[in-house]
Amino acid sequence: MLSAGDMRRFCDRIEHRRMRKNREHLHRAGAALGALYVINSGFVKTIISDGNGHEQMTGFSMPGDLIGLDAIATGKHQCSTIALEDSSLCGMAFADLEQLNREDQTLQRHFHQTLGMEITRDHGMMLLLGAMRAEERVAMFLLNLSRRFALRGLSETRFRMPMTRQEIGNYLGLTLETVSRAFSRLAGERLITIDNREVEIRNMEGLQQLLQSRG
Repeated sequence: MLSAGDMRRFCDRIEHRRMRKNREHLHRAGAALGALYVINSGFVKTIISDGNGHEQMTGFSMPGDLIGLDAIATGKHQCSTIALEDSSLCGMAFADLEQLNREDQTLQRHFHQTLGMEITRDHGMMLLLGAMRAEERVAMFLLNLSRRFALRGLSETRFRMPMTRQEIGNYLGLTLETVSRAFSRLAGERLITIDNREVEIRNMEGLQQLLQSRG
């Protein structure tokens, strides 16, 4: 995630702004890397496809996140990126970002940290798809969202999830029905309150203990 100052420096050098309506693509897998984007507002999802119609959710990005890092190694996007709600993004040519990184060591450090966080997020995904029970996966998902909202100066206990239950299930390796049951159990244990996509974490410590007590 870029800091507010880094976002300003990035946006001062932008080549263009992009608005994406709900469910509209920013780019598709296989497209050449033209620019990296930082999200100003809204939420986007990234997915990969096996070519046979099966799609795997690989992440959800929010304001301050850089979009397009998957294309740096090969010059082509490995994932498709789609808006989960009306979203605003700033775009900068990758070559210009490299030049800016050379000029601004602080931004360069943040860029490298962002790459490192992407790797860490992938490792976390592997953990989610490992030995965790459904309830634990959903609890970790909520705690991760909570932490990310808090880093942006927003409420860590009350937030809206723009993604559907089915998208959450796809990301966590769970069926839609299993995700719904897990949310219901967490609500029944008074750990959360959930109304459609509006979530309130009522017992943060309880959610964290749910993960700490595994095994």
